[in-house]
Amino acid sequence: MIDYTLAWLESAEIDEVFVFCCSHSEQIIDYLDKSKWVNQPNFSVTTIKSDICISAGDALRLIYERNVINGDFILISGDTVSNMMLKQALDEHKERRQKDNKSVMTMVIKQSKPSQITRQTRLGTDELFMAIDPATKQLLYYEDKPNNPNGNLTLDKTFLDENISISLHNDKQDCYIDICSEEVLGLFKDNFDYQHLRRHFVKGLLVDDIMGYKIFTHEINSDYAARIDNFRSYDSVSKDVIQRWTYPFVPDIQFSMNNSTNLERNGIYRASEISQSYSAKIGRFTYIGKGSSIGSGTVISNSVIGEDCKIGNNVSIEGCYLWNNVTIEDGCKLKHAILCDGVVMKFESILEPGVILSFNVVVGQGFIVPAYSKVSLLPEPMKQDSDEELEYADNNIGIIPVIATLENGNSSSGLEPSDVGIGGRGFIWSVSEVDREEEWRHSVAPIPQSKLIELTQMAFENIEINNQDDNVFAVPDEQDSGDDSGNESDDEYQIFEKEIEATFLRGVHENVKEDHIILEVNSLRLSCNMALENCASALFYSMMKLALEMPHSSPAILVKNVNDVISRWGRLLKPYTQGIDDEIEVIMKFEEMCLVNGNEFAPIFKSLFSG
Repeated sequence: MIDYTLAWLESAEIDEVFVFCCSHSEQIIDYLDKSKWVNQPNFSVTTIKSDICISAGDALRLIYERNVINGDFILISGDTVSNMMLKQALDEHKERRQKDNKSVMTMVIKQSKPSQITRQTRLGTDELFMAIDPATKQLLYYEDKPNNPNGNLTLDKTFLDENISISLHNDKQDCYIDICSEEVLGLFKDNFDYQHLRRHFVKGLLVDDIMGYKIFTHEINSDYAARIDNFRSYDSVSKDVIQRWTYPFVPDIQFSMNNSTNLERNGIYRASEISQSYSAKIGRFTYIGKGSSIGSGTVISNSVIGEDCKIGNNVSIEGCYLWNNVTIEDGCKLKHAILCDGVVMKFESILEPGVILSFNVVVGQGFIVPAYSKVSLLPEPMKQDSDEELEYADNNIGIIPVIATLENGNSSSGLEPSDVGIGGRGFIWSVSEVDREEEWRHSVAPIPQSKLIELTQMAFENIEINNQDDNVFAVPDEQDSGDDSGNESDDEYQIFEKEIEATFLRGVHENVKEDHIILEVNSLRLSCNMALENCASALFYSMMKLALEMPHSSPAILVKNVNDVISRWGRLLKPYTQGIDDEIEVIMKFEEMCLVNGNEFAPIFKSLFSG
C-alpha cells in the first residue's frame, strides 16, 4: 500500500519524504530498503523509527525535536491513495501564507455524499459536517461525530454571529492530505494534549481565539484521493483502483515493484505465469496475481487473487481479497472476506461475509466461519486497549515468540488454536454484542439488506417526527404565501435530482444491488418530500446522462449504450412507475433532455421508444 503513496508523491514532484514508523517498524524499513525507492534519483525516502510514540501528536513532537523539517511540508498517512496534482494546492497555501502568516494549514477535501440511511460514506467513515467561508475557503467548523444519531447539527448562536458568511456541508470527504507550515510542528510541541490530528489539533485551532491560527480547505473535483483506515475503505479503494479511478496508479502500469500485468475486457487483470482451467470462469473486475493456479469449475468475480495462490476445483469466490500463497481446496465457498498470506482453507469449508483470516490460519474441512469473524493464530488478548489515540502503538511487541511457538507445534503454553474445525489452526476472536451490532459499518462485506431495512424504517420515523414538529410551529398563511414558491419548489427538485444521480452513480460504480439503491431512493424521497413520479424522472435522467457520457462515435453506439444501461438498471424504475401519470413524467423528463441535447438524442428518439 505504501507504494501507492510514494508513487503519487514522486509524480507530484515531491523531493524528500520522511516515513515515520511505529507499529511493525522493522517490516516497513526492511521493505523500503529492498524497494526501488532507495535509489530513485531526485526522490529521497528516509525512515524515522520510534518505539515509544503512541499517537500522531507524539510523532510530530519527535520530528520537531530532531529538526529534520524546515519550511512547509505535506502531512499524510502511509495508507493514502491519490493521483491529485499538488501544485495548485501548494501555490494557494504559499500565497495565503504571504498575505497572512497565521494561515498554518490547508486541508484537501472532495465531494462525497454520505448515505441517507447509514449516515456514513462509502469509505465507512462517519458523516462529516464542515462550515467553510465560501469566499476565502477558510475552515470554520469541523465535526465528524454529530450531536445525535439522527445526523442533526447544533451550532452555537455566537458562531453564527461571528461569521458573516458560512457554507455548511455534510457532503465533503476529508482526504487527510494536509499542507502544513513549519509552525504546525511547534504547536504540537507546545501543546502536549494534542494527540489526534483532527479531534485535538484541528478542533483546537478552530476554537482558539487567542493565537488566531487559521486552517483553509482545497477541494479537488476530478482527482482521486482517499485514505484506507478500515476494512470498508480497503474494499472501496481497491475497487476504485481496479476500475481505474486512480489512473495512472493502476495494476497494469508498473510504477513500483508490481509485476507486469495485462488488462483484459470487463476489467480483468492477469499477471504472468498463471495456470487456469478452461472450465474456470473469471468475472468482471478481478485481478489474478503472478504464479497463481485456478482449478476446473471454479468461479471468481470482483476479487483480488495475490501471487502464488492455489485455488482448487469447484470453488466459489466473490468479492474477496486473497493475499499471497493462499491455498483454497476443492469445493470451498468464500464471500466478501480477506485472507492474509499463507492461509489454507480445507475441503468444502465456507467463509460467510465479513470474515478476516490472519496470517497462516488454517480453516478445517467443512467448517463454516461465521460472518464478521476475525481469526488469528494468536489467542485473543485478555484485555484490549480501547484508547483510540494509540493509533501508532507498536502492537507487535511480544507477538513473534507466540507465533513461533504455535508454528513449531509447541503447545506447552496450553493454547491450541482449534476454533476453526478439525485440522484447523486459529482462534476466533470474540466480539461483544454492542460491537457485533456495529460490525457491518466497517466490514469488507456489503451492508446486509435486513440492516438497511431497519435503518430505513428508523429514518422514516425520524422524518415523521420532524414533520410533526414542523407542523406544530408552522403558520398556515406563511406556508402558502409568496410569489417565489414555484421557484423554491424547482430548486428543491434540482437538489433532489442531484442526490438521486449521486446515489445512482455510486450504485453503478460499486455494483450495488438494486434493492439497496431503491431503499436509498425511498429515504431521499421521504426526506425531500417528493412524489413517486419525481423519483422516476430523476432516475431516468441519471440513466440517460450515464449513457450519454459513455464513449460513442455514432447514434447506433449511443442506442446501444442506452439499451445497456436500461437493461442493467431499468428495474429501478418499476417501483416509481405504477401508473400512466408516472410514465408520462418520465417521457416529459426525456423531452427536457432532448431540448438540451437535441443533436445527440434526435437521431435515436424513435429507436428508444419503438420497444
